Amino acid sequence: MAFFEFQNKSVYYTIDGSAKSPTLVILNGIMMSTKSWDPFIDDFKAHFQVLRLDMLDQGQSSKMTENYTQAIQVEMLLALLDELDLAKVHLLGISYGGSIALQFAAQHQERIDKLLLFNIVAYTSPWLKAIGDGWNAVAKTRDGNAYYHITIPFIYSPQFYTSRIDWMEARKKLLVPLFSDASFLEAMIRLTISAETHDVRDYLSSVQTKTLVVSGSEDYLTPPFEQAYVVSKMSKATHITFEDTGHASMYEQPTLFVSTVLGFLLTEHTPSKI
Repeated sequence: MAFFEFQNKSVYYTIDGSAKSPTLVILNGIMMSTKSWDPFIDDFKAHFQVLRLDMLDQGQSSKMTENYTQAIQVEMLLALLDELDLAKVHLLGISYGGSIALQFAAQHQERIDKLLLFNIVAYTSPWLKAIGDGWNAVAKTRDGNAYYHITIPFIYSPQFYTSRIDWMEARKKLLVPLFSDASFLEAMIRLTISAETHDVRDYLSSVQTKTLVVSGSEDYLTPPFEQAYVVSKMSKATHITFEDTGHASMYEQPTLFVSTVLGFLLTEHTPSKI
């Protein structure tokens, strides 16, 4: 556990595994933190040095005071890799983190060995921006219960939410107090706004990194056609789908998530559709 200073802000990161192993960098979804990946680290660190970080306005990293674009997260990631003397890494991003990973690949693909993208989009469409506007309108009310209900149920597939309702209710008890915290909500508003200008459509064809793109068949925030578009523009990208799975694919399908990541990184086989 350590902090890295970037533009007078502190960025929290943690490293697990042997420094002699290849490095896997994991980028959080918008509401996530380094702790969100705890259930998977033992499996990953057996094969990789795993670098997790809280981006600006996330987790234990510094909070911003004004709006920004995702470009600052890309700049921060590059600066952190330079600080740690990591010339080339595997890069995994989900949702918001996937947007950062795509932008990083568009600008610095020479720093990436293999790229894994879960539940991503090539750009923030008017439809996706409207969803974010709704989140932010509720966030401004400081009603944690309302913020929970406008965000969390749509992250999961209906089957998972219904069949795991006890787990979801336990999550709700943990999250509602956090979702009632003004500092957290202001950070979420800024993070959501920062994604509005995400657009790598003009750069996808130039990315020659070996890439695996993963969809959830019942992802209603970033539907599978969004990932299919990304793959159609990238010559070295493969697309697979987790069936009966929503936006939080690693929580709904943890075994499949781990086996997919390790299989892609540890072998040279091209995955088949799942």
